[in-house]
Amino acid sequence: NIVSKLIIIWLSSMSFELQFRLGPTLQGKHVRVQTNYPAPGEHFDRHTFRALDWHNPTGREDDSDKFCSLDLQIAGSYQYNFGHGREEKSGGGYVVVDPVLRAGADNHHVHLDCITIQTYLSKCLGHLDDWPDRLRVAKESGYNMIHFTPLQTLGKSRSCYSLADQLSLNPEFSPPGKNYTWTDVGELVQKLKKEWNMICITDVVYNHTAANSPWIKEHPECGYNLVNSPHLRPAWVLDRAIWHMTCNMADAKYAANGLPAQVQNEGHLNAIRDVLWGQVFPKIKLWEFFQVRIESAVEEFRDLLVDGENQKKTGGKQGLKIIQDPKFRRFGNEVDMDSALETFVPHSHSTQAILEACNRLWGRLEEINKEQYQQMIHHQEKAANCIVGNVVYERLADHGPKLGPVTRKDPIVPRYFTFPFEETSLEDDLKMMDQPDKACHFLAHNGWVMGDDPLRNFAEPGSNVYIRRELICWGDSVKLRYGDKPDDCPYLWAHMQKYTEITAKHFAGVRLDNCHSTPLHVAEFMLDVARVAMPSLYVVAELFTGSEDLDNVFVNKLGITSLIREAMSAGDSHEEGRLVYRYGGEPVGAFVQPSLRPLVPSIAHAMFLDVTHDNECPIQLRSAYDSLPSSAIVSMACCCSGSTRGYDEMVPHQISVVKEERFYPKWNPDAKASSPGEVNLKTGIIAGKLALNKMHQDLASKGFNQVYVDQVDEDVVAVTRHCPSTHQSVVAVCRTAFHNPKHHQYRKEVPPMFIPGKIDEVVLEARVIDRQAGTYKKCEKYINGMPEYTVEIKEHIQLKDSGVVKHAGVTSKGSSEFVQEIVFERLTPGSVIAFRVSLDPRAQELVGVIRHHLIQFSPKYKLGIYIAQRHLTLADMNMLLFRCDSEEQEEGGGCYNIPSWTSFKYGGLQGLMSVMADIRPKNDLGHPVCDNLRQGDWMIDYVSNRLVSRGGALGEVGKWLKGMFHYLKHIPRYLIPCYFDAILVGAYTTALDTTFNQMSSFVQNGSTFVKLLALGSVQMCGVGSFPALPPLSLALPGVPYRLNKDTGKKEQCCVSLAAGLPHFSSGIFRCWGRDTFIALRGLMLVTGRHLEARNIILAFAGTLRHGLIPNLLGEGIGARYNCRDAVWWWLQCIQDYCSLVPEGTAILHSPVVRMYPHDDSQPHFSFTQPLCDVIHEAMTRHMQGIDFRERNAGPNIDMHMKDEGFNVVAKVNRYTGFVYGGNRFNCGTWMDKMGESDKARNKGMPATPRDGSAVEMVGLSKSVVRWLVELHKKGLFPHSSMKIHRDGKELKVSYEDWNHKIQVNFEKNFYVSHDEKDPDEKHPDLVHKRGIYKDSHGASSPWCDYQLRPNFCIAMVVAPELFTVERAWKALEIAEKKLLGPLGMKTLDPDDMVYCGVYDNALDNDNYNVARGFNYHQGPEWLWPIGYFLRAKLYFAKKLGKETYDQTVYLVKSILSQHYVHLERSSWKGLPELTNENGQNCPFSCESQAWSISTVLEVLHDM
Repeated sequence: NIVSKLIIIWLSSMSFELQFRLGPTLQGKHVRVQTNYPAPGEHFDRHTFRALDWHNPTGREDDSDKFCSLDLQIAGSYQYNFGHGREEKSGGGYVVVDPVLRAGADNHHVHLDCITIQTYLSKCLGHLDDWPDRLRVAKESGYNMIHFTPLQTLGKSRSCYSLADQLSLNPEFSPPGKNYTWTDVGELVQKLKKEWNMICITDVVYNHTAANSPWIKEHPECGYNLVNSPHLRPAWVLDRAIWHMTCNMADAKYAANGLPAQVQNEGHLNAIRDVLWGQVFPKIKLWEFFQVRIESAVEEFRDLLVDGENQKKTGGKQGLKIIQDPKFRRFGNEVDMDSALETFVPHSHSTQAILEACNRLWGRLEEINKEQYQQMIHHQEKAANCIVGNVVYERLADHGPKLGPVTRKDPIVPRYFTFPFEETSLEDDLKMMDQPDKACHFLAHNGWVMGDDPLRNFAEPGSNVYIRRELICWGDSVKLRYGDKPDDCPYLWAHMQKYTEITAKHFAGVRLDNCHSTPLHVAEFMLDVARVAMPSLYVVAELFTGSEDLDNVFVNKLGITSLIREAMSAGDSHEEGRLVYRYGGEPVGAFVQPSLRPLVPSIAHAMFLDVTHDNECPIQLRSAYDSLPSSAIVSMACCCSGSTRGYDEMVPHQISVVKEERFYPKWNPDAKASSPGEVNLKTGIIAGKLALNKMHQDLASKGFNQVYVDQVDEDVVAVTRHCPSTHQSVVAVCRTAFHNPKHHQYRKEVPPMFIPGKIDEVVLEARVIDRQAGTYKKCEKYINGMPEYTVEIKEHIQLKDSGVVKHAGVTSKGSSEFVQEIVFERLTPGSVIAFRVSLDPRAQELVGVIRHHLIQFSPKYKLGIYIAQRHLTLADMNMLLFRCDSEEQEEGGGCYNIPSWTSFKYGGLQGLMSVMADIRPKNDLGHPVCDNLRQGDWMIDYVSNRLVSRGGALGEVGKWLKGMFHYLKHIPRYLIPCYFDAILVGAYTTALDTTFNQMSSFVQNGSTFVKLLALGSVQMCGVGSFPALPPLSLALPGVPYRLNKDTGKKEQCCVSLAAGLPHFSSGIFRCWGRDTFIALRGLMLVTGRHLEARNIILAFAGTLRHGLIPNLLGEGIGARYNCRDAVWWWLQCIQDYCSLVPEGTAILHSPVVRMYPHDDSQPHFSFTQPLCDVIHEAMTRHMQGIDFRERNAGPNIDMHMKDEGFNVVAKVNRYTGFVYGGNRFNCGTWMDKMGESDKARNKGMPATPRDGSAVEMVGLSKSVVRWLVELHKKGLFPHSSMKIHRDGKELKVSYEDWNHKIQVNFEKNFYVSHDEKDPDEKHPDLVHKRGIYKDSHGASSPWCDYQLRPNFCIAMVVAPELFTVERAWKALEIAEKKLLGPLGMKTLDPDDMVYCGVYDNALDNDNYNVARGFNYHQGPEWLWPIGYFLRAKLYFAKKLGKETYDQTVYLVKSILSQHYVHLERSSWKGLPELTNENGQNCPFSCESQAWSISTVLEVLHDM
C-alpha cells in the first residue's frame, strides 16, 4: 500500500496544518513529497511544484514520526505527489482548502454552514436601479447570499445560460439614457455585502455560447465544425436530412404516409419510423462514410503484387487493417496495403495466383463493408428510437411542453448543428459540406447525454452521440472546442479568461454551470485565473455524474467548495430526512476528536436547496402546503441551504430560465395580498422562511453541528441540531404534505414525541393556512405567487402558549435521563414546530464538571487524574492498562463482555481504547459498545470497581474514575458514549505519560513506534494473585512486598514476565526461562526497568539445578529442566544487565537463594550464595558434562514424549569448545515442537530435535565465556577457570582456553564454503546451499545441520567476532532472500523438502510433516528472529562502510514499518508469536508475544 498518510492539525476554525507521513512501504526510503501549494510569499501556479522538507522529531530510530507539513491558509485545490528512488511519482492526490467568506461593515467571517442562498434569474430583475427593491426580498426573508444567473448579454433564445457575449453586461439592465457597466454592478455587490451583510455569487458558463454570438461567427474554430471536426460529417448529414423531414411534415408532404404535422398517437409515431427507414436513411447512406471503395483498393493491391511488392512489413502479423479516412469522405477509408500483402499472399507470381489473392481481398473487403453497414444500421435504430422518444416527450407526454404541430419554428426534434444559410434542398445542403468556407460554420450544438461518462467529451472523435441522436440538445447553444491547451484555440481561451476575470473581480464566488460536461482542464485553468482576482473564491457546482467517486474527481481537481444537492430529488419525507442525515453534519453525541488526526476522505460540502431554478415546481409535484415543512427540513441540515426566488412566494409553476420574461415583485412592507408586483412578510411562506433562515444561521454560528433525524411516521420528520459544547439542542418537527390535504386523507393523530432534556422555549411554530385574498391568476408583468396561502407563525414563545402542542408532561427514564413527552394537537400537514432544548439543570451542572476535568476541554484536566496516578508503579500500570481474560480470571474476575458482541481483549483501559480507536473516528454510535453504554451503567461500573477493589494507588485511580462516572450517570444516556470515551482518553493519555516518564530516556525521547513497543513491557510484566517467581534473599534491597489477602502474611510480589498473550499469561504457564530471557533485554533493560530485571535474574538464579535453569518455571517448585538453551539466554541477560545498567556489575555479588543447592535437594530457601558463584557453577557443570533424567519422567509431565526424550544431556566438546547435547527424541532449543499425532505416527518425535551443537547456543556460550574472561581481567569476576573431573583426574579448564577454542573452530565447522573441495566439510554430499552458516553441528541426523534457518543471526549478534565480515554479509543476503517475511523469519528454507508455511495445530491427518502442527518450526514465520536478523545486518553493514550501512538502515526501516502498522492496528497492541507464510494471520499464534516485541525494540535501540 504505497500511500502516504495525511494528518490534519486543527489549529483554529480557519487555519490548519497538513502533515504528510510515511506509509509502511515508504518508510526507510528516500521519499520526496512535492506540492503546488505556494511557498509563503509566492503565487500559485498549478504546474509549479516544490519539495517539502522532512522533520523527524526523534531524529533517529525509525520513520514512524517523520513528517513534512503545509500550513493551509489559501483557498483552492492543491496537488501533491510523492516518489522515491527513480520513480518521480509513486502516488499523490489533492487537498481542497475552503475559502473564508466575509461580509458586513466589520468584515466578519461567514461560516459555510451559515449560508442561506437565494437564486435570482438576472433577466427578471429589470433595470439596475430597481435591483435593490427586488433584492430586498432576499434580505427581508433572511438570506445572506444571492446567486445571480449570468448577467451578460443573452442570446437569441433568451435562455439565462445562452450568452451572446460573455464580456458585455446585459444592456437590458440600463434604462433609457444610461449605460451601466460592470463597475456599477460591482458597486452594488459591495453595497449588498457591507450594508446588507449579503454575499453575491454568479454563474460562469464555459462549455457553450449562444448560437448567435457574434464572435463565434468570426471565430468558428472555437466550436466543433465540419472542418476541424470532420468526424461529425455523417451526423451533420443525418441532421440535415431530419431537418428536411421537418419541412416535409410541416408542408404535409407525408400525408400519404399517414404522417401529419400534428403528431397525436402511436400510429403517427410508427409513421415517423416508417419515413425514417423508408425515405430518410436510405437516401443519405451514412454507412458509406465508413466504407472502402473496393475496386480502387483491389486495383492498387494488384499493381503492388505485379510489381513484386510482397515483402513482409508488419513483422509477420496477419490481419487486414483498414484506415479510417481522417476527412470522413464517402468510401474514403483506405486499406493498409502492408497488412493486405501480409495477409493475402499469392502462392506464386503467376497471373492466376495474383488473381486469386485479389479475389480473396475483394471478398474480405465486401465483408468489412457489410460490417460497417450493419454497424450503421445499429446506430440508426438508436437514432430512430431517440427521435421518437423526443417526439413523445415534446408533443404527447403530460409532463412535456406539448409543442403542437411540427413547424420550422418547432421542428420534429431540435437541430444538432447550426445552419446559417438560406434554406435549399437536401442535395444542395450536402454540397456545402465540401466547401470549407461554409462547412466551418456548421457548428455542433451543446446538450447533455443521459448516463454518459462525464469525463468524456461527447463531441470528440470516438463518440457516436451525435450520429445516434443521443444528445438532449440545447438548440440555442454551440459547444465550445478548447483543445488541450490555449495554443489549440487562442481566441477562445483568451476570451473566456477575460470573462472569468470580470466575474471574479466583482463576485465572491462562482457557480460552475453544467460543470459535469465542462472539460476539467479548462475549468482548472479558468478557476486559477479567478482565484488570482478573488483569492478566497467560493466555488459552487452542480454535478449529475451519478457517482460520489466521480463527484470527488471534480471537487478535488477544481477545488469546489459546495456541491448542489436537491431536496426535490426526494420522493417522500423519509428520503428527504435521509438527505439531511447524509449531508447535514455529525451525529448527535459524536465523539470528541483529537486536534491531530488523520485526514480522511469525505463527501463534498453540500449546498442543500429546497428547490433549484432547474427543478419542476414543487407545488405542482407535491402540494402548496408542503412548501414550509420541506423548507424547514432542508434548513435544519448543517450545511449551506437555500432556495430559488419564487418558492417562498408560492409561485405555482416553474419559472423558466428560457421563457420567463416577467419581473420579480418588489419589497413593500405594506403591500396588499392582491398586489402582484409587491411582496412582504404576509406573502406565501416568506415569514416562515425568515424564521427558518435566522435559525439556520444562528445554529451554525453557535456550533450546533450535530444532527439527528427521526422519522416519526410516514409524514412527520423530526430533525435535531445539537451543540456539543453547551448540549443545547433545537428540535424541528415537520409534518410534510407531499399530497394536497384537501384531497388526501392524512392521519388524524400524530404520534407523541419524547424529547430528552428541558424545553426552554418554542423557537417557532408555523403552518401554511388558507386566507381570503382571491385565487391565483398569472400576472402578465410580474412573477406572482398564490395569494390564497400564507403562514401562521409564532416565534419564541413558552410551551404553554403553543397552539400546536396539546400536552407536555415531564417524565424520566431511569435516574439520569429526563424527557418531556409532547402530545400534538394541531400539527397539521404543512406545519412546523421547533423547540429549544437544554439539559436539565442538574445534568447541565454535571456536564460542566466533567468538561472542567478533561483533557479535551480544559487545560487544568491533569490535576485530578495526575494526582490519582502519580504513585502508580509500572507494575500497577499493567493492571490499569492491560490484563487479558485469563489474568483477570486468576484474580476472580474477567474481561468485560457484551453479550450481543464479544469480550474486550483486556480488563484494563487498553481493552476499551483499542475498540474506541475504531469507533471514535467513524462516530459509529450504533456500535454494540455504544448501545451497551446507553442501556446501562454496567461497563462504567466495571472500569472503576475493578480498580477500587485493588486498593492502594490503583484504588485511588478507581475512586477518581468512580467520581467522574458518578457525574456521567446523571446526564442523558445519548451523551454517555461521548463523555465516557473522553474520560477514558484523559485517564489513558495521562497513564501513558506517567508510564513513559518512569522509563529510560531512550523511551521518553523515542518515536511513537518506540513508545508503542515499550508498552509491551507494561503489557507483559505484572504481578498476579500468586507469586510467580521463587523468593529472593531477604537481604536484597528493592524487593516489593505485600500482604497475602488470604493468610494476612507478608509476601514478596515481584514482577514476572509473561511469555505471550493470551495463551501464556497466567498460572504455571506464565513464566518460561527461555522466553523470559530472550525478552528481558528489550522489555526491561532497554526500557529502564532495571530493578525488576535484577529481581527476575536473581529469582531464576535461585532455581539453578543440574547447571540449568528451568524451561517452564512453575514457581520453581514445579520446574522442568528440559531445555539446553535457557541457561545461556539467562547468562546473556546477566551480561546485558552489567553493560546496560549503571553500576550493573554489582549484580554479580547480589545474594541468590538457592532452592536446589544440590541436584537432589528438595526445595528450601536457606542456602545463599553470590550470583557470580551461581554463574560459575553453571559454566563448570557444562564443562564437566550434564547428563540426567528428568524427575517424574513419564506421561504425568509430558504425555507425548517417548521415554528416551526424558534424558537430558548438555556438554562441551573438549576439542572445539562447542556446547552440545540432546538426542533425537527431545528438543532442547526454542524449536521445541513435539509430535502429538497417533494418526500420522509422529507422536513422541520432535519435529526439530536440533541435537548436537545448535548454532545460537554456540554463539551464546562464546559471548558468555568471552565476557567472563574480560570480567576476570578487570577483577570483577573471581574465577578464571573451572575444576572438572575427567578420566578420574581433577582438571582445570580456563575460560580463556574455552573462548579460544570456540573462536578458532567456529567457521571451520559451521560455514558452508563455496569451495566444493573444502577439507573442513565432512558431508559434502549433504550441502545444498553454499555461503551459509549451518544450523547445527554434529546432529544425530547430519542433514539437519545443513538446513537453512534464521538461528545463525542470533550468534552474529551476541558473538560477532566468530564471523568473517564478508561471509557473514553474504549469508545474511541469502537469509534475506529465502527467509525474510513481512513480519517474521521463515523457520525453514522454502526449498527444503519438509517446508510447510501454514501452522494448523488442530489438523490431525496422516501427513507426518504437518499433523497436529508438527511443522511449528518448519516454515511458519516467527517474529522474534527478525530482530536478530536486522541487528546482525546493521552490525555487519557498519563494518562494510557508510554506503552499505545507509542502505541497510533504509531496509530495516522499511521492514519495521510493517511491524509498526501491525502494532497500531492490533487490538492487543502487540506483535504476534508467529504468522503463516507471507505474513498471513495464524489463528493458533499468541496475539502478543513478549520476545516478538522485545527483539524489534532492540533493533530500534541499536539504531
